[in-house]
Amino acid sequence: MPDSGGSRAQRAHIPTSGTGPGTDADLRTGPGADGDPTVPHGDAGALAVDPAAPQVTAPAGLPEAPVPPKAPGLSGPAAKAARRTGLLVTLVLGGLTALPPLSMDMYLPALPAVTDSLSAPAATIQLTLTACLAGMALGQLVVGPMSDRWGRRKPLLLGMVVYVLATAICALAPTAELLIGFRLLQGLAGAAGIVIARAVVRDLYDGVEMARFFSTLMLISGVAPIIAPLIGGQVLRVTDWRGIFVVLTGVGIALTLVVWKWLHETLPPADRHTGGVTDALRTMRGLLADRVFTGYMIAGGLAFAVLFAYISASPFVVQEIYGASPQTFSLLFGLNSIGLIAVGQINGKLLVGRFSLDKVLGFGLAVIVLAAVALLLMTTGVFGEAGLVPVAAGLFVLMSAMGLAMPNTNAQALMRTKHAAGSASALLGTFSFLIGAIASPLVGIAGEDTAVPMAVVQVVCAVAAVACFLLLCRPWQRAGREAGGL
Repeated sequence: MPDSGGSRAQRAHIPTSGTGPGTDADLRTGPGADGDPTVPHGDAGALAVDPAAPQVTAPAGLPEAPVPPKAPGLSGPAAKAARRTGLLVTLVLGGLTALPPLSMDMYLPALPAVTDSLSAPAATIQLTLTACLAGMALGQLVVGPMSDRWGRRKPLLLGMVVYVLATAICALAPTAELLIGFRLLQGLAGAAGIVIARAVVRDLYDGVEMARFFSTLMLISGVAPIIAPLIGGQVLRVTDWRGIFVVLTGVGIALTLVVWKWLHETLPPADRHTGGVTDALRTMRGLLADRVFTGYMIAGGLAFAVLFAYISASPFVVQEIYGASPQTFSLLFGLNSIGLIAVGQINGKLLVGRFSLDKVLGFGLAVIVLAAVALLLMTTGVFGEAGLVPVAAGLFVLMSAMGLAMPNTNAQALMRTKHAAGSASALLGTFSFLIGAIASPLVGIAGEDTAVPMAVVQVVCAVAAVACFLLLCRPWQRAGREAGGL
């Protein structure tokens, strides 16, 4: 009889379960290795909708993941309670993923004021951004394996407490050097929210449902970069730059209390790793040895680098080269973010489940490449002198297509890693942040009079993402095996 679907958490009786996005969809099983309608891998109902989904088996050298027990579907009052719980968990995880962008972008309007207040060169104050970004990247490598060993809740609460303390000290920092140091600590601790939120999604959902949930998280976390500079600017109207860190401290305290009260443990003790650092390194090595996981990780990271190139260069390109006012730039930035969020919701609610995740991902990457090439042609003058409108249109298409690429690379990679979701999430996040940090300074390598470097970086990263997707993930091979019952 076909599986009625529902989240992985419902079938495993995880206390924070909820129906989440798309859990009421009709799901069906597919042929197994012997041609019978058996469970092919992992979560039967969710994965069977996506015939191109990868086999959820541990790569060589890693422990196999136990298949969670099934339970009957929920109905009536129990279903309503589960939906409420699912909504609450969605908001909590969305808040965790939105906190790092808030920490970065709320601070941007205050950079000139910090330079004056601490009597430090602008280049030194810029290191406060670099330190926070580096902390977010490296912190995930630490917190991810911790969450696989001790569960999700304890490392997350520890990270949130350290984040609150580090942010409060940033508000009191008397020198630029101390501010840089505690911004690094703030980033290291804030990484717990990013990596554990993804791991919790992997604990609760599988297959199509996981892709839908990532699209929902994008709706919540995608709002943060839009409103963060606005909030920072409003805070500066009533106080100085230190007030921004006071506000972030308050946000951190509130989110810590919400996590403590409402986000229960999602990783059963039987699924935890018992080894130390050596075991964690062996797990990560095993994940990287999985060609398909590594392909999705690199493809997603390169797509993220395209996004970072846009964020780093767009204020200069739009305002200095094409003469837009700050208000026009803010409007265009907001429209591009809305496009990314809207396409992410189309991905989760309309495309996922009707098409394989690999097909949707491949289409998204292809659109990113075409938009990046169009921007390169416009910025190099192939079509004559391009104005702001066509360049803005190209950026809008490029950013919107991220809503197809980013959630689906995460979902496809994490579907292979039930055995080590925390470590896998750490690798995904660390690689994305590091390659984004490398791509960001390259956009200004030719000076302030041309947008060509931005377009070149975007084209190179986008084409490389497609190449990794095709050469490493090889989606047609898995689709062929599913179709042939191999």
